[in-house]
Amino acid sequence: MLNTSHALSSALAAASPGHAEGVTDDEFRAAMSRLAAGVVLVTAQEPPLDPEDPLAPRGEDVGMTATAFLSVSLDPPLALVSLREGSRMDDLLAEQPLWAVSVLTESQRHIAGRFAMKGRISDRLLFEDIPYVRGEVSGAPLVGGALATLELRTEQRVPAGDHTLVVGRVLSARLPSAEGGPLLYFRGRYRHLG
Repeated sequence: MLNTSHALSSALAAASPGHAEGVTDDEFRAAMSRLAAGVVLVTAQEPPLDPEDPLAPRGEDVGMTATAFLSVSLDPPLALVSLREGSRMDDLLAEQPLWAVSVLTESQRHIAGRFAMKGRISDRLLFEDIPYVRGEVSGAPLVGGALATLELRTEQRVPAGDHTLVVGRVLSARLPSAEGGPLLYFRGRYRHLG
């Protein structure tokens, strides 16, 4: 457990459940869209149907695009991702402690768009033509050509409004590609530096 867990939980609980007076969803969304954010693909593998049976089929790979991902601590190495409460990834990370993040390049906009779609096809088909390797620690897909990849183990889950903040200990960090710049999200669109 993090030393700050009680303080963070208390601060979130003390916040008013509604919007501040005069702030609408659209105003808040517009203001936050002015904050440029890096784009990552968060991935995890569902646990096998029968963990006791080594021949049981593996669970499906799951992925989602995220812009709310950040470094939390250097010692120990911790990072945080914000997940919509009740989303498939939120539900999966409630039972699967191992997950991964691929920091996408500006040329991987199609991957970000594919995993951000609403009403999308199955995750198995989404991964079908994307080059990736399996993380040695997490077993989760790590996107080929990403600027950086990290594998994490969940240390803490904090409810925050309609999202869950998942804090993970970084178990591996690699730099598979030095090509291209980062994919950014700004004012509701994917962008690149320059």
